[in-house]
Amino acid sequence: MTLALGLTLGSIFGLLIISACFSGSETALTAASRARMHALEEDGNARAKLVNRLLASRERLIGALLLGNNLVNIAASALATSLFLSVFGEAGVAYATFVMTALVVVFAEVMPKTYAILNADKMALAVAPALKVLVAVLAPVTAALQFVVRHTFSLFGSKIDADTDVLSAHEEIRGAIELHHKEGGVVKGDRDMLGGVLDLRDLDVSDIMVHRTKMVAIDADLPPEQIIDQALQSSHTRLPLWKGEREEIVGVLHARTLLQALRDAQGDVSKIDVMTLAAPPWFVPDTTTLKAQLAAFLKRKAHFAIVVDEYGEVEGLLTLEDIIEEIVGDITDETDVAATDAQPQADGSLIVEGLVPIRDVNRLMDWDLPDEEATTVAGLVIHEAQTIPNAGQTFNFHGFRFEIIRRHRNRITRLRVVPLRGPRTPAEAPANGSANPPASSAS
Repeated sequence: MTLALGLTLGSIFGLLIISACFSGSETALTAASRARMHALEEDGNARAKLVNRLLASRERLIGALLLGNNLVNIAASALATSLFLSVFGEAGVAYATFVMTALVVVFAEVMPKTYAILNADKMALAVAPALKVLVAVLAPVTAALQFVVRHTFSLFGSKIDADTDVLSAHEEIRGAIELHHKEGGVVKGDRDMLGGVLDLRDLDVSDIMVHRTKMVAIDADLPPEQIIDQALQSSHTRLPLWKGEREEIVGVLHARTLLQALRDAQGDVSKIDVMTLAAPPWFVPDTTTLKAQLAAFLKRKAHFAIVVDEYGEVEGLLTLEDIIEEIVGDITDETDVAATDAQPQADGSLIVEGLVPIRDVNRLMDWDLPDEEATTVAGLVIHEAQTIPNAGQTFNFHGFRFEIIRRHRNRITRLRVVPLRGPRTPAEAPANGSANPPASSAS
């Protein structure tokens, strides 16, 4: 009797240890860094290669682990129930349920999973050979289970595709960056740079271009000396030339080409024909993604493009530097004027020009203003207010107060954005979103 009792207890604890191994292995394999495993495999680590092979057939792996884990848990519970029945009679069922629940939860689930989360990569490499054997042995059973599960879901009109990923690779990378930033492993600057690379495929050139109202362009019909004076006064090395109307771009003048022409003419400005020095303008659609435009810049070895809409009208201009700044932030050299478009204030508010992109404000202030319906801060205010407000009006929406500081004709040129730290009262958030009655008359 004593020997049988000892064998039963030993079997129960042995099964609990095996259950702990299953639980820990499942957590370790799912939490292991795929990037690190890939790097180790590239370095010739055989176990890392095995881990990647197991993760490549994730459904078979999880199926085998769950099957094995449930088998040993059920077996341990059955032995415990039999043991407690022989000792306590009918009450042994309740005792066995309580004791096995506590043992399984603490020693076969929580403890191994906690250890596996803290040592995911290390444990995944350690258990990979054993899991390879387990998956191979249980492959027929897991395949049958997968067949039953898929066809059961299909009865309810739900189809499961094994090749479908819930998250794209870009979303997984972005999620990992945000997680490490919140945990303090990635500083804000690095997060913005890495996020900027991922955003290139989601942004169009119209989102970051220099709008035509802010373009520095030169009238090609001016005398050569005036064109040279304007080129020298500008901080830009490439300047669009226009004729008739500012939107009629006929060429792009490079300061270096102009300087060479001056040298060849020995300083005689009358000998210079500016149009022969200008390069033909390169027009690109405003719907081109930044990723595609960056590739086009590199392929053409160009740095400058004119952005046009679907009707061929000039929308603005885009440079290679503009795209790079989306990744690394503003690039300022000795010829740039100090930026005053967005000025953070000591009280946490922001004084900003209306044409500043919402994306730039979010990156500067670490805010989350929506940019789906509008590209600029002024555009967001007009979209939400459904009118062109006057100077002095304020609007509350998206958790911020927008105070109109200056308006020129039908454009909001300057405003203050204040984050609302407390909950708004009904008086602060009227149905039309404005704290003051909206007005549409020009100031």
